[in-house]
Amino acid sequence: MSEDDPRLGMRIAHRRYIPYSHAHYAGSLVDGAYLLGLFGDAATELCIRTDGDEGLFAGYDEVAFVAPVQGGDVVEVTATLTRLGRRSRAVAFEARVLCRADPERAPSAARVLAEPLVALRATGTVVVPGDGSQTAGGFKAKGDDF
Repeated sequence: MSEDDPRLGMRIAHRRYIPYSHAHYAGSLVDGAYLLGLFGDAATELCIRTDGDEGLFAGYDEVAFVAPVQGGDVVEVTATLTRLGRRSRAVAFEARVLCRADPERAPSAARVLAEPLVALRATGTVVVPGDGSQTAGGFKAKGDDF
């Protein structure tokens, strides 16, 4: 695929509040697999927008847990398309904590962090159908009557 393909560099962002019920460890820590699941959701939207198909996640090439995520956090996960093959797509992921619970101030208190806290970075590969029947971005798909 060409480096001037307009899909290259497309970025998807999802935000989510993490309920305390998702904390599995002492200190209200959330397991890393929860964030990897959010990466999968963002990758799905990225594939829909770039290729008109949900695609399939082939695997992670690299995963780095950088900082803890806790119940009560608001996180933002991003998926950025970094490489286009014929059917494969390389994606860079990042999860940042935007808001954090502040129970010392009050039981339901929370604060917006002055700077987002990077919690997880990863790279992975997704694959999409190669038959050309799915398209995205306003292009006519096979069987469309417009």
